[in-house]
Amino acid sequence: MTSSSQDSACVVEPGTAEDVGVVLTILGDTQTPFAVKGGGHTGNPGYSSTEAVQIAMYRFSEVTYDEDAQTATIGTGLIWDDVYTALAPHNVNVVGGRVTGVGVAGFTLGGGYSWLTNQHGLTIDTLTSLELVKPDGSVVNVTESSDSELFWALKGGLNNYGIVTRFTLNTFPQGQVWGGLITYAASVLDDVAAATAKFAAEVTDPKAAIITSANFLLAQPGVSQLLFYDGPNPPDGIFDDFLNISHFSQDVSTRAFLDLVKVAPANLTGNQRSFGLLVEGDSYLIPFCRGAFNTAPVQTLSTNIVNAMFNESLFWGTQLQSSTGSFISYDIEPFLPSHLSHNTSPSAWPPIRDTAFLPQCLYFAWVSSLEDEDFYDAMRQSVEQIQRVAIQEGQQGIDTAPPYTNYALFDTSAELIYGDSLPLMRSVKARIDPDNVMGLAGGIKI
Repeated sequence: MTSSSQDSACVVEPGTAEDVGVVLTILGDTQTPFAVKGGGHTGNPGYSSTEAVQIAMYRFSEVTYDEDAQTATIGTGLIWDDVYTALAPHNVNVVGGRVTGVGVAGFTLGGGYSWLTNQHGLTIDTLTSLELVKPDGSVVNVTESSDSELFWALKGGLNNYGIVTRFTLNTFPQGQVWGGLITYAASVLDDVAAATAKFAAEVTDPKAAIITSANFLLAQPGVSQLLFYDGPNPPDGIFDDFLNISHFSQDVSTRAFLDLVKVAPANLTGNQRSFGLLVEGDSYLIPFCRGAFNTAPVQTLSTNIVNAMFNESLFWGTQLQSSTGSFISYDIEPFLPSHLSHNTSPSAWPPIRDTAFLPQCLYFAWVSSLEDEDFYDAMRQSVEQIQRVAIQEGQQGIDTAPPYTNYALFDTSAELIYGDSLPLMRSVKARIDPDNVMGLAGGIKI
């Protein structure tokens, strides 16, 4: 997206961790701003782009499977599509992205919500080691035993401690899965909202997951519904409510894991992202060049919360219509209350795990830079409204709930995201990066 992409003065493509060390040392010595691009999926301006020195990690593209250790070592220049392709012949998988085009690096360092999260936790919960280029140029392999505080801080700490070149993740057996994409038109919004709330309240099978996207495009609401089951056939009844609603299109079947991921393209082609409009009898393809994410963490996805998110998509879709066009989307993402209990060691994010807040996602897209502040403002107001509904129905701790780093709008404070983790994160930062070299890069700074 042009709103999160800048033309750099120069680009360097290192091929080894030692190369990265040389680059980082020069940048630190000269106090030159820079950015690090893994997959480049982030929608926040200045996070993986810069007008100065762009470090592109494309050449870190290895995927090495260790059958004895049941781990995979993955380069940080990859997107998850590449990882799934490489691991498929071994019939194993890792806890990674849910849609195509998502980068390995930022996704993992920010936490990582996956189709497999109910079973295995966040991606950071499956990390066994990281190859890190420290700001002084040295290369270290960070594990729980080698440096427990740095290992903790890197899990959710984004790019504050150096540049990660490789992750080693636990792998899990992976066979065929069931699911895909259903699209619904405006006439059945209430039915889809009811099915979503019922799924969130009643389905406890950890192999089952959904993302319900309430969309608004060209003056019309609609829904993109992703269904997932980690097995060739789901138990009877889990997804019947969705399957029985009259739909605009349906692509649901037993398939390979990567095939399911590819039914939901989220990567960019050039500087444009296109969306299909959900209107019966017609389809449109509209390019948008600007966009942003935000998140509204809630404790439970009650009927009130689900309805509030559908209502917000209708309200802001109507309010933000313009001659240049806009796209409004609210992703409703249920997870089991136990999804944060799978970690074997602590992590900087989320700062608390006894309450598992659910990371609902807002995605707004538009065309003109003149509208930027209008859309950013609308996203902030919408999050406040969703959380206001949660508080009114008695949900606790919503006003201080830690936003999911990978969805958070660019101006979200580190204090809110990291909470009680922040003092120790800053202590580790002072030890690893005393000259704040990583402060020359964009992103959430601690």
